[in-house]
Amino acid sequence: MAFLGALWLGVATFGLATPASPSRQETAQGAVARPKGTVKSVAGNVVTLTTDDGTEINVVVQDAARLLRVAPGQTSLKDATPIQLKDLQPGDRVLVVGKLAGDGKSVNATSVIAMKKTDITEKQAHDREEWQKHGVGGLVNGIDAAAGTITIATAAAGDKKNVVIHFSKDTVLRRYAPDSIKFDDAKPAPLDQIQTGDQLRARGARSADGAELTADEIVSGSFRNIAGTISSIDAGAGTLSVMDLATKKIVTVKITAESQLRKLPPQMAQRIAMRLKGGGADALSASAPAAQPANAPTGGAGGAGRGGGATDLQQAIGRMPPATLSDLQKGDAVMIVATQGTKDAGVTAITLLGGVEPILVASPKDAASTILSPWSLSGGGGEAAGP
Repeated sequence: MAFLGALWLGVATFGLATPASPSRQETAQGAVARPKGTVKSVAGNVVTLTTDDGTEINVVVQDAARLLRVAPGQTSLKDATPIQLKDLQPGDRVLVVGKLAGDGKSVNATSVIAMKKTDITEKQAHDREEWQKHGVGGLVNGIDAAAGTITIATAAAGDKKNVVIHFSKDTVLRRYAPDSIKFDDAKPAPLDQIQTGDQLRARGARSADGAELTADEIVSGSFRNIAGTISSIDAGAGTLSVMDLATKKIVTVKITAESQLRKLPPQMAQRIAMRLKGGGADALSASAPAAQPANAPTGGAGGAGRGGGATDLQQAIGRMPPATLSDLQKGDAVMIVATQGTKDAGVTAITLLGGVEPILVASPKDAASTILSPWSLSGGGGEAAGP
């Protein structure tokens, strides 16, 4: 769920400090557990929780347990509201503190801190609007720590433009994990982790001419562009192997529920190929079909502004029905935007675009993989691969 990583940062902090330290007896009987996730169901005093890592556990709420509700974004228990177990509903987010049972699959809860599903939805809508109205995104091309500025290159109506991002000690800095496309997994990170070439999205007050922005929040990440042909597909494991045309090496690509798969119709692929022949990669840099994995703020990284052909192409791809691994075959040409990944684990697909044979033939050797943009950032602050 978008933005919950950010929303829970404060909750997780005070949640850990809420209960008293466990006694020796409690430690001997079971380890202290603090799972968080989404309520799947409630039956009696048992809450079935789908945790953020995708597993299910049963939370047995003790008679003396403290149940509180906080608003999304709230960072202390000062204004928390006491609730009853019956007030919990499927879809609510909860942070549980308790003792892990002997079976390792359930937790005896002494404290439950909840966020109401409808409150979260309203918060997400507000945040999306804020990122859309007050956000800008692009590629980092300069960092001046002493001056407190980061310069990014954006693409507006196909024209590249630099925007200077001003930051201070109060600016919230987050960074995507190297093996995740979820905004929930974006963690606070120091400035020195931002590198030239990174994708960056900032939200704050922008100058009248749009050339500068004073940032309240910055989210950055390193992503990988791959263009190549499929060597093999393992539908059961949700992976495929791709021969990267640039490196001539096999890359293992994992497909998750958040990955966006599309397959271009032949006529659209031919049109894009013709445009590439006419103008090279820059002709489509702002037309990049944006990635939209399920967790994170949205809004055009690499293309803060949209216009003309860029809008047409992005909207056209957005209207395409989702594809699946079964729609792909060995030997198919694909273009992929993925996480940077780790050496042993491969990469996770953010966007995979099939049906791109004409594009790979028409594009310059090093241009095809850069057509796709890793984040859909111009939609605002809720769902996708970037804020």
